Amino acid sequence: MKIEKFIKKKNKNKIVSLSAYSKNIATVLDNYCDLVLVGDSLGSVLYNYKSTREVTLKTMIEHSKSVRMGIKKSLMIVDMPYNTYRNSKEALKNAKQVMLKTKCDGVKLEGGKKISKIVTTLVKNKIPVLGHLGLLPQSDRSFKYKGKKDSERESILKDAKLLEKCGAFSIVLECIESSLAKKITNSVDIPTIGIGSSNNCDGQILVLDDLIGLNPINVRFVKKYTNIRKDISKAVLNYAREVRSNKFPLKKHSY
Repeated sequence: MKIEKFIKKKNKNKIVSLSAYSKNIATVLDNYCDLVLVGDSLGSVLYNYKSTREVTLKTMIEHSKSVRMGIKKSLMIVDMPYNTYRNSKEALKNAKQVMLKTKCDGVKLEGGKKISKIVTTLVKNKIPVLGHLGLLPQSDRSFKYKGKKDSERESILKDAKLLEKCGAFSIVLECIESSLAKKITNSVDIPTIGIGSSNNCDGQILVLDDLIGLNPINVRFVKKYTNIRKDISKAVLNYAREVRSNKFPLKKHSY
C-alpha cells in the first residue's frame, strides 16, 4: 500500500493496524491490516526486557527482515529503537540502514517538538515517518494516560500539528484522553491511530500477542479476542500424551 493511499483513508475507512515480529504472523496479518508495525514492544513480548530501551537496532532489523517476507499489501513500518535518533545525523544514518536492509515503507519515532527537526530531515530524505504521541514507552517512566491537565492537552495538540507540518504521514496516539484524541484527529489532515485513545481516532493498533491472549497482560485498552494460550496448552498436552503412550508418531508420520 502506498503512503498516499493510506492517508486518504482518513474520514473514509477505519484503519486496522497490528504488530508483527515474524514472517508467519505477518503473512496472516497482511490479509486484514492496512498497516503492520514491527514494534520495539518485541523487547517485552519476546525478550522479557524490562523496557523497550534495551532493544537494539540490529534486533529490530533482523525481525523486520522476517516480517517483510510476509507482507505483500500492507504498509510495513519499523520502530526506531531508543537512542538511535538523538539528533538528525544519527537518525538519518540509522533510518537509512533500516530502510535499506528491511525494505520497509517507513519508520516510527516517539515524541513531538523535541524530534521535529529530525522528522523534517528524514522526510526531506524520502523516509516516511509515523509519529507517536501521548504515552511514550521509550521515555515515560510511569504508565499514566495523557491529557488530564489543560497544559498537557495543549502541548500534545501542538505536537500533533507540528508533526503534520514536519511531514509525518500519520500519528499513533497512545493512551490519550478520549476528547483530546477526538480534537487531535479533527485538527490534522493525516490519520491518527489509537491505542487506548478511544474510537475517536482514524484507526486502531494493538500488539497481536495481547489481542490473541498469548501475552498474559491485563490493561484497560486491550481486548482479548481469543485465548491462544489455552489452545497451545491443549495441543501440547495431547502431543505429550500420545508420545508417552506411543501413539505418536504413527507409520504415516515416519519415513
